[in-house]
Amino acid sequence: MKTLVSFVIPCYRSEATLPGVIREIQDTMEKMKDYGYEIVLVNDCSPDGTFSVIRKLCQENDNIVGIDLARNFGQHSALMAGFHYVKGDVIVCLDDDGQTPADEADRLLMGIERGADVVYARYGKKHHSGFRNWGSHVNELMTRVMLGKPKDLYLSSYFAAKRFVVDEMLRYEFAYPYVIGLVLRTTKNIINVDVEHRDRQAGVSGYTIGKLLNLWFNGFTAFSVKPLRIATVTGAGCAFLGFAYGIYTIIKKIFINPPDLVTGFSALMSVLVFMGGMMMLMLGLLGEYMGRMYISMNNSPQFVIRECIGGTGKTEFEGESKSI
Repeated sequence: MKTLVSFVIPCYRSEATLPGVIREIQDTMEKMKDYGYEIVLVNDCSPDGTFSVIRKLCQENDNIVGIDLARNFGQHSALMAGFHYVKGDVIVCLDDDGQTPADEADRLLMGIERGADVVYARYGKKHHSGFRNWGSHVNELMTRVMLGKPKDLYLSSYFAAKRFVVDEMLRYEFAYPYVIGLVLRTTKNIINVDVEHRDRQAGVSGYTIGKLLNLWFNGFTAFSVKPLRIATVTGAGCAFLGFAYGIYTIIKKIFINPPDLVTGFSALMSVLVFMGGMMMLMLGLLGEYMGRMYISMNNSPQFVIRECIGGTGKTEFEGESKSI
């Protein structure tokens, strides 16, 4: 029996690159006789003709499903939307711009066959812009410190996961999903395989500084309480330093009383400004947590699907899929 592989691709401004990515998946999977496959394309409310391209691909291929989101929810919400429509035993996620090599999907699948629950592609050299690479480094630091990611584990947008991992991820129904956090809290049986990262074929990255900041906030507010603990420790440290400095000033005034000792307005203001800034920082952090809890309690949608097309024909793998 064949193993069914579901490819999930979030799409944004990819009308020029998406057909090439699909052809590469098709050419690759045709050589892998032990696997059947389907492709789920999620249009994240792209302002160009991306969904028109998806519609055409669905008309030409019975094993392609197209999902059109009602507004731009972000890459991770688009992935979660696609996960609701997969049928496969293994789910492979990759980008729509051709930079993640679909013809090396066999390496990820071999990692799954060897017993890993999740396999992430690792790039020797990334062909992103300097800004995007900087964002990746910050994300790497955040996941390691806040989410407990192993230092030697490389994370990317190109990965394969067993079905039970995705099923567990789908239990998260709230707004602000963070796929990496969901994976890390589901399993520790994660490995890397080396693949080549390509130059972008067309267009520019859809990630802006605002989207990156929102992604980082999703990561450490939805899946970690460490920022609150850091705030507590920082506040305690500032209080201790303020108390210690006060004792030091009193002792110096009583027992030493140097003529140049200044205990006036400027010293008081500096302490007040510092402490006020720390308090505002901690209150802002608490407000971020409370605001996200409020939005989740109000059932703010993780995604909204305007239309779902394709995937109606009988495919070669129906009735033949198996568990790994």
